[in-house]
This record gives sequence, C-alpha cells and structure tokens, in this order.
Amino acid sequence: MALYPYTLQPVALNLTEAEFHQAQSELFASASPSFGLSSIKLKEWVIMAVAVILAVAGLVFLTGYSTIIFWLILAAVVIYLLVRTLGFKWYVKKEFEKQVAEQEMPDEMRQMKLGVQKHGIVMAVPVNQSDMFNSNQMRGMQMRAGSTQQAVIPWSAVKSWDETDDYIFMMFEMKGQQGSQIIPKRLQAQKFPIDTVRQHLIEVVAIKGLNPENLQLPAK
Repeated sequence: MALYPYTLQPVALNLTEAEFHQAQSELFASASPSFGLSSIKLKEWVIMAVAVILAVAGLVFLTGYSTIIFWLILAAVVIYLLVRTLGFKWYVKKEFEKQVAEQEMPDEMRQMKLGVQKHGIVMAVPVNQSDMFNSNQMRGMQMRAGSTQQAVIPWSAVKSWDETDDYIFMMFEMKGQQGSQIIPKRLQAQKFPIDTVRQHLIEVVAIKGLNPENLQLPAK
C-alpha cells in the first residue's frame, strides 16, 4: 500500500446544525434521479407523439366546435410533460426537505473528533458523551478508553460512499448493524487528510454512490 498522510491526533469535527442539513441537501442534489426530458421513457414519448399527431390532424381537417377536443389533447400533452418533469422534481425535493427539517443533529456530533489511520476512521468523543458508543451500531468496534472514548471504523466495514464539493459521506456495517458518517472537506485546513480518506474509500468501494435517504447520522 502506498504511503499516505495520516492524523497524529483526531481533529475536532465541529459540525453545525446548518452543515448537517446542508450536507444532506448537497447529497440529494448530486444523487437524486433526473427529472428532465431524458428521464421520460420511450413508451411515453410514443404515446404523446401519437396524441399530438391525431390532434394536429384533427385541427387541420376539422373546423368549428369539433376542434375543441383536439386542443384539449394538445394541452393535456403539455401538462403531462410539465408534471412529469418539473412537477415530480418539485414534489421529491419538497418531501426530502421536509424529512431533513425533521431530523435533529445529535449533540455528540458537536464534540466528536475524527482521525485517519491505516486501519480506518477514528471517532472520539469526551468520556461523558461515550453513551454514543454503547449503542447497537457501535458494538464490535475497536474501543480505547481515556479522557476520550474512541471507536474505529475499519475501511473494510465501508459499504458505500459518495462526495460533493463540501463533504464526503460514508455508509458502514459492523456486526450486522449499519451506520454512517459525514466528513466536511473544510477539515483539510486543519491538516485532516481528505485525500487519504478518499484513497482508502476507493480501495474498498471503487464506485461512488449511495442513497441520500439512507444517511442517518450518527450511528446510534
């Protein structure tokens, strides 16, 4: 394995409530499915094309009140396109924002520190916040006591990950329990080796991608 820079000591995460919601919003924006015209299936295009052809033919060969139904057909096609693209996008975004707004960032996230080692991500919190590590999702982690309680997420436990301009997201599984972690890229200014994290993640999961609705932080 190549030599990468690692942390001598864990770096304070200092994640704010605003960043907590921003991170999930960025992940949604980058991972959400396309709702543009390219997302419409061939079958839908064929049906709309037939409807438009029939409507245009009716407008050409018929006159008077009989043409009203053909205008309605054309209007229905336009309305369907708007609903199928802009309408769906608006609805999915609204529902996601509603779910994010209902989530509260756990207090321990404000005091958590993260480190990067060859064997994995080190998570540390003050001893009086160590209840975080007593949960089912933390069982089986390598623990070390002291002024802070530490747990290690081995790189091999990572099942999926993704990144945006400002954050790295990772999902992991240990002893059959799932958890996740957000890593702000601003930590690089504190000598937190973001490139090392990315390199290890690529080594265990070569293809990026995860579902934003699965990002429940932290593992509890």
